[in-house]
This record gives sequence, structure tokens and C-alpha cells, in this order.
Amino acid sequence: MSSNEAAVKKVNVTDIAITGVCIALTLVATAFINIRLPIAANGGLVHLGNVPLFLAAIIYGKKTGAFAGAFGMGLFDLLSGWTLWAPFTFVIVGLMGYTVGKITENRVGFRWNVLAIAAACVIKVVGYYIAEGIIYSNWVAPALSIPGNLVQVGVAAVIVLPVVEVVRKAIRR
Repeated sequence: MSSNEAAVKKVNVTDIAITGVCIALTLVATAFINIRLPIAANGGLVHLGNVPLFLAAIIYGKKTGAFAGAFGMGLFDLLSGWTLWAPFTFVIVGLMGYTVGKITENRVGFRWNVLAIAAACVIKVVGYYIAEGIIYSNWVAPALSIPGNLVQVGVAAVIVLPVVEVVRKAIRR
């Protein structure tokens, strides 16, 4: 059996369903639990979409985290009029989910979760700084978006870190 065949066999209906639910939760939390900030050229958006994203990545791993981030938040951009941002969001948030999942896969504990979310924060800040610089052809203005990105990940961390192990145990039952 080739490694490709083995990888295909590892994906089952349950994994697909869980990933779909994680994508939907990320989309809904991004779309309906948010505050638009009067900053940056197009305004910023602080939302709770990172909460289900981080939970999905920590509990189910890098694949589910990547899909939840890329498709959940990418679809939000497409459906909410932020279409220009969708390709950037797809890559940036997909990478955030993958990274959180990769760091915490096979590693359980508060410190690993903190490290994973800190890495996601760096990806978000740098990724959206570059995206905004490209979109607006301005490399100074994107600095105004950094505080909103930090708040967004910080709020998600404050929610996720104390509950992730409780959620993981509840899911295992």
C-alpha cells in the first residue's frame, strides 16, 4: 500500500463531518459575534471566529484546523462583501489552524496550547500586515491593524485556554 493510499484510508465520514461542523462554527462565530472597528483603511473586524478555530485545531489536529480556518473565515469574507480579502484569509487563517494543530498534535497541556496560539498570533499579524500592504499599496497604514489582530487572538486565547481540556474530555465521552 502506498503512502497516498494510507492517507486516503485515514479519512472517514466522521472526520469529514467533524471538519464540516468546525468550518460552520468558525464561519458563524466570525459572522455573528463581531465588532467592526473604525480603524485602518477599510476598518478592522474583531470577531470570535478564532475560538472554534483554535478549539478545532487543538482537539482534532492540523487538518481540521487548517480547513476550519481557511474555509470558515474565507467563506465569511466571500459572503460578507470582503471578497478582496478572501484569498489572503484562506491562506493566513488556514496556516494559523494548521500551525496550532501541528504544535498541539500529540502534545497535551497548557504550555503547548499557549505556544500554539502565540504562533498563530504571529502568523495573523504578519500575514494581514502583508495582505493589507499589498491590497492598499501602503506599508505604513497596515500598522494600524496590528492592535485589532492582537485583541482578536488575545480574546480567543482567554476563552480557549481555560476550556479546551474540558471540551476535549466532553467530546471523548
